[in-house]
Amino acid sequence: MTERFISSTLNKRDEDKETTLRPQHFSQFPGQDKIKERLDLYVAASNVRNEPLGHLLLNGPPGLGKTTLAYIIANEKGADIKTSSGPVIEKPGDLAGLLTSLEEGDILFIDEIHRLNRTVEEYLYSAMEDYFIDIMIDQGPGARSVRLNIPRFTLIGATTRQGLLSSPLRSRFPLSCRLDYYDADSLKKIVLRSADILGVDIEDDGAYEIASRSRGTPRITNNLLRWARDYAQVKADNVISKDVASNALEMLNIDTNGLDEMDNRILETLIYNFNGGPVGGKNLAVAVGEDEGTISDVYEPFLIQEGYLMRTPSGRVVTPKAWQRFNLEPTKQYINKQKKKNDDQPTLL
Repeated sequence: MTERFISSTLNKRDEDKETTLRPQHFSQFPGQDKIKERLDLYVAASNVRNEPLGHLLLNGPPGLGKTTLAYIIANEKGADIKTSSGPVIEKPGDLAGLLTSLEEGDILFIDEIHRLNRTVEEYLYSAMEDYFIDIMIDQGPGARSVRLNIPRFTLIGATTRQGLLSSPLRSRFPLSCRLDYYDADSLKKIVLRSADILGVDIEDDGAYEIASRSRGTPRITNNLLRWARDYAQVKADNVISKDVASNALEMLNIDTNGLDEMDNRILETLIYNFNGGPVGGKNLAVAVGEDEGTISDVYEPFLIQEGYLMRTPSGRVVTPKAWQRFNLEPTKQYINKQKKKNDDQPTLL
């Protein structure tokens, strides 16, 4: 019993330390300067008027800090925040339970809001605009509607797929903010802050090495830092230098450009198996042994952003940069296909 209690206590301490990695104020949140300035003004204006904050939509790739920003907004506003996610709210009764539990000025954060059930979404319209919902009780001739009044609250929605939001729901958010990938300098600040909280001894060069291989994503940055910490504890006297960080990340097959094993497999498959493309998403997924949705949502955005890959109407095509990466010269077939593609494009007069 004693060992189990000690283990539980240590785990709880580690969980508490991990939780504190989330910044609590805008000043502690590196990067996204324009977004921070906009949100800071949004919160300050509502505080001056002593009104609940207007509804807000945060969108962008996963791991960029949408949830963290929601908690920062609640903290700066001095409001309580309750969280849920789109897939969890399956029926109107679930939504009604959430909304009626709120107090005046509370914040409801719904992650992956684009995955809300359409019936639930329609109930959300009146809640956001007029602060009530009508719930149907019973069925058939005895059916009746009961109106539930809701305190004025703030809905913060987060989505990685804004295009999947219906137009009526999207239009009910007065402010929408898109988060973009971070540069290496901003991620280095995150590494140094997280290392200080976790009690990790890290050099500036080591922090930059981790940041530069993090695919522009803070969540990946913190995950790589934890791995580098483990590596340093076992093999490098608990100090993360540039060489230690590099060796630790190479052990995960993450190269100096931030590309991991699956990124390289996608590019190699396109080059060696399909002569650079074009290749449809389903064929590529089968060839690399990965889910098509995972490839399109997780791997391709970074490869496209870094200039290794293009999405065309015909399918995925590698760029000359991808050939150079593997010290290969584009084949004549690839060059001819690109030339034909350029010739087929209409000329602007």
